[in-house]
Amino acid sequence: MARRFHHAALVGKYQADGIRPVLEEIAGFLTREGLEVSFEQQTAQNTGVAEYDALTPEQIGARCDLAVVVGGDGTMLGFARELARYGVPLVGINQGRLGFITDVPIGQFREALAPMLAGDFEEEHRSMLESEVWRDDHRIFEGLSMNDVVVSRGATAGMVELRVDIGEEFVANIRADGLIVASPTGSTAYSLSAGGPILHPGIAGWVLVPIASHTISNRPIVLPDSGEVRITVVAGRDASANFDMQRLASLLHGDQVRVQRSAHKVRFLHPRGWSYYATLRRKLRWYEGVV
Repeated sequence: MARRFHHAALVGKYQADGIRPVLEEIAGFLTREGLEVSFEQQTAQNTGVAEYDALTPEQIGARCDLAVVVGGDGTMLGFARELARYGVPLVGINQGRLGFITDVPIGQFREALAPMLAGDFEEEHRSMLESEVWRDDHRIFEGLSMNDVVVSRGATAGMVELRVDIGEEFVANIRADGLIVASPTGSTAYSLSAGGPILHPGIAGWVLVPIASHTISNRPIVLPDSGEVRITVVAGRDASANFDMQRLASLLHGDQVRVQRSAHKVRFLHPRGWSYYATLRRKLRWYEGVV
């Protein structure tokens, strides 16, 4: 059978117990299927696997045409940020409970991957958030997020007051525990637990969700992702910004977090028959009560 892919990178949650034999088993399968296999550098170093080339994300982007990520959604999120700019498609294999974006069960990876390697798969593209933090007209941070950008109060502090501008228009001053800007992918993460709506990945939008707002009229709002969202810290102590849980601590009054749509998208590959709605049904237990 002809192969669609030729060189696969293998990425693993190397902190997980017993991950090395699992990765070696998958690597052996990919090799027998006719692919060249390399390990992501940190995965190789932390598991002690030395039989395969160890590549940096940049080298994977230049040399590989597929990445297989073994772990949970957190592992996938971290690596997706690294590879998005290179356009390398990713397949997620989950060792535990199936995730929103790691949807191949570890016990079924052979049956799932074999047809995918021949080109029989579902492909989807997910948008990303590109963020900057500005202080006194100087950019002090920039990064990519796949889930969300969160500006929030300190652990022991009271509420924060945040000014929100979209494009050139002032929208609101929000007094709350914080504020979430979430992508469609992130709409099923922290945003959902804070009362935000679920956005289908095909929607070109974001959701803006206050966290424990002190005014009941501050409600989640769905925005087009074509404009820049600017969040300025007006008041509150020990405010911080998180970018897919990458924390930038100690925002000062007047600091501004700027969020816009990234030019890069993440490419996910799923087994044929994959359904976003089926994923929601499984993860959110929408089937409960059905006879």
